[in-house]
Amino acid sequence: MNGIEWWLIISIAFAGSFGHCIGMCGGFIVAYSSTKIDATMSRTSQLVRHGAYNIGRVLSYVILGMIFGGIGAIINWSLELHGTLFIFAGIIMIITALGMFGLSSLIHALERGFSSNSLFKILFSRLIKSKSIGSFFALGIMNGFFPCGFVFFFAAKAATSASIIEGGLIMAVFGLSTVPTLLALGQSVSFFKEIAFRQTMNRIAALAILIYGIYSIYYGLAYFFDLPL
Repeated sequence: MNGIEWWLIISIAFAGSFGHCIGMCGGFIVAYSSTKIDATMSRTSQLVRHGAYNIGRVLSYVILGMIFGGIGAIINWSLELHGTLFIFAGIIMIITALGMFGLSSLIHALERGFSSNSLFKILFSRLIKSKSIGSFFALGIMNGFFPCGFVFFFAAKAATSASIIEGGLIMAVFGLSTVPTLLALGQSVSFFKEIAFRQTMNRIAALAILIYGIYSIYYGLAYFFDLPL
C-alpha cells in the first residue's frame, strides 16, 4: 500500500473512534471503569489499567489482521480470485457504511447476537469482577474479537493486502488510531456524550468507508473487464 492509503486508514479509524468505537467499545470501558477502577487510585494506576485494556484490544486486531491477510494470500492464487476478493471486500465495506449511516441492520444483528451469547456473558461476568491488571488485558482481547462493523471494514482491507504481515499492520494501525479517543473516554466521559459531535464524526468515517467500498468493487471488476485505473 502507498502512503496515501495508510493515512486514509489512520484518518478513518480516528474519525470513526469518536462515533462508532465509543458506541461499541464505550460500554466495555464504562462498565470496567465503574466496577474495576477505584476512584482513590492514582492517575498512573488508572492509566496502566486503561493501557492494559487497549493493548489487549489492539493485539486481538493484529491477530485478526494476520488471519484475514493470510486468507487473502491464499485467495490471491489467480487474478480472477484476487478480483473477486476486492469485490467481496467492497461489498462488506458498503454494508458497514450503510450500518454506520443507520440504513442497514445486518451488522447490528451480528453484534447483538454475539453479545447475547451465553459464553460471552459468562466470560464478561468473571472478568468484570476481577481487579487484576490481567483482567483488563483479557477484557481488551474479548472486546477486540467482538463483532463490529468498523472491524469488518478493516478486516476486509487486511484481506485485500494478501499478506499476513501487512494485514496485521493494517489492523494494528487501525487499533492504535482509536486508542487516544478511548483512553480519553476512560478518563473523562462528559465530552464524548455530545451526540451531535459523535454523529458528525461517525458520518465522516462512514462516507469514507462507502467511497472506499465502491472503489474496491470497481478495482475488483477491473480484473474482469477493461476498466481504466
